[in-house]
Amino acid sequence: MKNLIIALLITASGTGVLAQASPPVKLTDTAKLYHPGADAKAEIAQAVKKATLEHKNILLQIGGNWCVWCIRFNDLVTKDSVLNKYVRDNYVVLHVNYSKENTNDELLAKLGYPQRFGFPVFVILDNKGTRLHTQNSEYLEEGKGHSKEKVLAFFKDWSPAAIDPKNYQKTK
Repeated sequence: MKNLIIALLITASGTGVLAQASPPVKLTDTAKLYHPGADAKAEIAQAVKKATLEHKNILLQIGGNWCVWCIRFNDLVTKDSVLNKYVRDNYVVLHVNYSKENTNDELLAKLGYPQRFGFPVFVILDNKGTRLHTQNSEYLEEGKGHSKEKVLAFFKDWSPAAIDPKNYQKTK
């Protein structure tokens, strides 16, 4: 009887701990941003062609469907009309998978090992596929999410217009 009471107390206290934990972020099928089976090198080659035609840069968002911060960042950018428009006007966006199924080691080595900053991590390429910048997402965070103002400033700082030498030439 004593063992039964102890077992019930342990079960009850364990249930209380579980009830107090924060609920996990649930991903729906539509939130599957990252595709472990995708050929990231081929997708980047396609993004370069599109960026060249559209005079845009390429935003690589590297992470995985397992990454709550990756999903939150994507939600912020896609659901905020100002951020969404700015990104669509200036970037070709590509989600590059990093997961136990596919770590894209060769590609990430060529990009300078951006995973060293954690996830998500952002890499900006020009329309020729040359890496321009790697952004640690920690610097875009505020509170329990990403700051709209910091994210927009990041997008503006690496937009095609921001890095166009013509915008910095002195007129006579």
